[in-house]
Order: sequence, then structure tokens, then C-alpha cells
Amino acid sequence: MVRSGDTLYSIAWRHSLDYHELARWNGIGTDYRIAVGQVLRLTPTAATGASGVAHRAAPAGTVRGAPAAPPASAPPPPRWQWPTDGTLAGSVHQPQGGVGLAIAGSAGQEVRAAAAGRVVYTGTGLRSYGELVIIKHDEAWLSAYGYNRELFVSEGDTVRAGQRIAAMGLGPGQQSQLYFEIRLNGRPVDPAGQLPPRD
Repeated sequence: MVRSGDTLYSIAWRHSLDYHELARWNGIGTDYRIAVGQVLRLTPTAATGASGVAHRAAPAGTVRGAPAAPPASAPPPPRWQWPTDGTLAGSVHQPQGGVGLAIAGSAGQEVRAAAAGRVVYTGTGLRSYGELVIIKHDEAWLSAYGYNRELFVSEGDTVRAGQRIAAMGLGPGQQSQLYFEIRLNGRPVDPAGQLPPRD
């Protein structure tokens, strides 16, 4: 059920789904508008699963939400930039299935858009991410920036690569860090394999 503050993107993100499929399964138009109290289907029916982008089960032996390399048929990724300066503190596995990087730094330091795009979500409605920004880069690629102290963008804003979007806040253990995640068609992709090498 849609709650106050939810968007189609945030619901798809929470359940590791492609927002296109979620919209199609629920007869939602390309404006992706939903209403508080609306009940959304999180799986396809026989009818909706048979047309458009097919719902594919994970191959045997794989874990839903586990990071993977983009499939060969995937659209090319954006030219990613590191979203902040700091020390790579390791991978983080979110309860909802997301997998991202923790980048340690100083509270209040600049968090930047890793590629150009449009802000499709800001807020605290996704548990374990803190103040979160999600940017849509094209029809397949999204990036997320969590544990922020302050946000400098709003939903609907267009951002350029390297633009300041937030100030770093505190993550687990009250440590200053940024949580960074990349998704392709709703599925987490290991950011370490996407970001350029650091000197």
C-alpha cells in the first residue's frame, strides 16, 4: 500500500524491482503517478508478465539482489565519477537487498552526482538509507546517495555530473560516510566495477 512520501521509484527501489515493470504490472502511465492508499502489485499477473519487458526469475543458485555485472544486452552505463572524496570503507548489504559502497569522509563534506540525470527521489522513506537521493540517469540506470546530513536538490531537479547534491552525514556507528549504490533495471550492480580507478 502506498504511504505518504512514497514514489514509484522508491517502492521499486525498496523491493529491487524495475520501476518500468512495476508501472506496467499496475497499469500506471508514463507519468508514474501514484496515490496514498493505492495498493500496488509487486509481481506480474499472467497477462502482464506476457507482454513488454518479461519478468525473469533469477537463475538457479543466484541470490535476489546480489550484485552482478551488467548483462551483455544492457545499455551502456553513464560515465561515472566518484560521488565524494574519502576512503573506501567497504561494501554494505542493505536489508532490502541493495548492495553499495561506504565511503568514509568528514561530516558535511560535499556529495556529488556521479553522472548527469534527474532527481527522482529525496527523503527518509527508505529504511537504512538515512537522508537519500536517487538520480535517474536514463531508462535503465539509477544511482543512490545515502546517509546525508543535508540535501541540496529536490525531486524533479536536473543535475549535471559532479554537481553538489548533498552534504555527508553519519552512517552506522555514527561514522561520517556516504552510502553509494548503482542499479540497472532495478537490480543492484557493484559500484566498484563501475567507478573509474582512483589514483
